[in-house]
Amino acid sequence: MTDAERALWSELRNRRLGGHKFRSQRTIWPHVADFCCVESKLIVEVDGGQHSQAADEGRTAALKRKGFRVIRFWNNDVLQNMDGVLQVLLDALGGEKKEEEDPHPNPLPRAGEGM
Repeated sequence: MTDAERALWSELRNRRLGGHKFRSQRTIWPHVADFCCVESKLIVEVDGGQHSQAADEGRTAALKRKGFRVIRFWNNDVLQNMDGVLQVLLDALGGEKKEEEDPHPNPLPRAGEGM
């Protein structure tokens, strides 16, 4: 993972972005997405200078054919404007999830509840 990917992952992991579940380095054959919210079919790619626009366009088209939306950010956007990146993602996800949307059938009690 690049520094930008690590920084973004620290904001996405453990449902930190509005309660949405992201996975890192998710295989969507034959590709590996940097980050993926399977439930919302949203892929997030963090690109550095090594990326080829033509290759990225082909990859994006293939992922779209599988029903995914793809959002790409440059490394410097993630490192210098994390709040803006997170807002774009939250908007694409339709906002924060409501508590009743929690997919876990038996969530652990929250701190202070029933203990």
